[in-house]
This record gives sequence, structure tokens and C-alpha cells, in this order.
Amino acid sequence: MLHWWYKASGNARSNSKVSHLRKGFPQMADRFGAPMIVLAAVAFSLVAGAQNAPRINSGATTEQQATPHPGPVLLDGWGRPVTDALKPGEKPGPAPRHEISGIWEPARGPGDGIQANGPRDMPYDGKPEHDPPYTPLGLETLKSHKALFGYAAVLESLSNDPRNRCDPLGFPRADFYQIRHTQIMQDDRKVVILYEFEKRWRVIWADGRELPKEIPSPRYYGYSVGKWADDTTLVVDTIGTVGNEKIWLDETGRPASDAMHVEERFHRVDHDRLELTVTIDDPKMYTKPWVAVNKFPMRLQSPDYDVVEMMCIPSEEEQYYKDYGDQASGIDSKQSK
Repeated sequence: MLHWWYKASGNARSNSKVSHLRKGFPQMADRFGAPMIVLAAVAFSLVAGAQNAPRINSGATTEQQATPHPGPVLLDGWGRPVTDALKPGEKPGPAPRHEISGIWEPARGPGDGIQANGPRDMPYDGKPEHDPPYTPLGLETLKSHKALFGYAAVLESLSNDPRNRCDPLGFPRADFYQIRHTQIMQDDRKVVILYEFEKRWRVIWADGRELPKEIPSPRYYGYSVGKWADDTTLVVDTIGTVGNEKIWLDETGRPASDAMHVEERFHRVDHDRLELTVTIDDPKMYTKPWVAVNKFPMRLQSPDYDVVEMMCIPSEEEQYYKDYGDQASGIDSKQSK
């Protein structure tokens, strides 16, 4: 379901930064004609505004003309101005040793972390080079999943995505969808990742323990351990997820089994930049490991940045159908009551 994504919380709606970004979220309705009229009108308005805008001094260089965050002052959920981690003209310092804590945002903006059509480096777009190496079971399972996004997307009323019931995204789907502002905290024994979307968290143990030989109880976010490969790269291994019955790998319905092993590499490039690489190894669903995300860039935010709520609320799902029905499938509000 997509409509609840717009209803994250009162605070989130008042956040001008988040509200602006939500308008760009790819929805099922984008595949129909009517919204194209709206998009055309918006595009015409933007072109007209650009034509009437003051001209930039042609003698200035591209670097001089560029501004890192153009536009009005942005406010957080507390009504406070959103500040940058770096002051204008300030260059990032070197990466600290064995440290990835902080509030991180996709370097190209929060919208770059939505990845609704699958992981950024392996989207489900019908191109053979973007198809993971499925096993026969993996391909059969993929076809049984009716996703809202991707090359084989279906109408909302036909989807069987567990997320439609507000079930947890699980892991590693949390790394592939709605990676917006992510807060990482660490101490001598563990690293904790707090996701903005659904306000979920993960604990990565970095105290030297090994992954469990046997999984006592599968988890939506699995069992994770981390080790430093060098001074600036944390390698995280995760096993023990609940598997295909309850989670999908991504928004397009790619499968994940209980045999899945996920490797994440968090590489801190410098003080203000972090790169994330995710590799999937699931012998039940794929014939060999494959890289879903390769060096996804993130940038450090100010330590006082307010991470807002974005939550799936079942009662709001129900109210949506009472008020609007499922317009994509032709079910009106009266039929859905």
C-alpha cells in the first residue's frame, strides 16, 4: 500500500524538507494517464519560472555558481532550521578510525534511497544484465510474488506483498527501500542502526562473537556480527532471517530464503562520506552471490538533525479504503466498506 506513506506523522507533514521530497515518490498512479497532465503542468510552471528568473553572471565559474542546498530555509519537525554538517566552503576532514556513527543521508538526497524498482545497481527493469542468477526455485518464487513495482508490477488490489499489511520490511529490504535518514550509534561492543522508515533498529554485535551455528529463532532483521576489515571499513554479516514466507528481498518481489547470508560493507571515505555495499548469497534462490548495491554514497548530517517518523499504520489503511477505495482497481469507497 502506498497511501500511508504520505501519512507518516503530523511532525513529518510539517517538515518542509520531507513534504517536498514526498511529491517525487514513484506511485502506482504514475503508470496512468491522468497524472501526466499534472506533471506536464508542473513542468511548464518550472520552465516558465526558470525563464523569468534572474540570470547568473556569465563570468562566474560553474563552481562559483553552484550552491549545495538551493531554495528556502528548511525546517525540521521541531520547527528548527536544518543545518549542514559542514559550513559553507569547509572541506571534510579525514575518516576517524573504527567509527561510522552519525546521522547519514543519501548523498544525492533522500529520494535516492527510495529504490522502489529494486536495489539501485540491480533494478528489476526487464534488462537481462540486471537479473540476479536465479535458481529454478528462485524464479518460481519470483513469479508467485505480485509486487507493486518493477518490470512485472501489478495493480494494488492484486498485490500479495506482506508490506501491504504493514508487516515489517525485514532485512535486507530495509537497505534497499526507503533508505532516507539513518542514524548509526556504536560503543565498544555493538553498532546500532536506526532506520527512519518504520522506526526500526538493528543491533550489529562487534565484540568478537561469531554468527550462531544454529538459529534458535529466525528474525525479521536476522543475526548480525561486524568486524573491522581496516581502519575505515566495517564488514557486517547477517544470517537467520525469517525467509520467503514473511519477507521479500526488495520492493519488486525478489525472493529471500532462510538460507540467505548478507554481507554489508560500510566504508567511511572521509569524515563526512560513507559508502554502503551489499552482497546477497542465498543458495536456495540464487546460483551464486551477487552485488545488489555497490558503494551507495551517503553524507553526514548535523548532529542535531531531527529524524522524523514514517510509519505504516493499519487503522489509516482501513480509513483510506473507507474514504477512497482502491481507485487503481476500480473499487470505490462504497464497495470497499
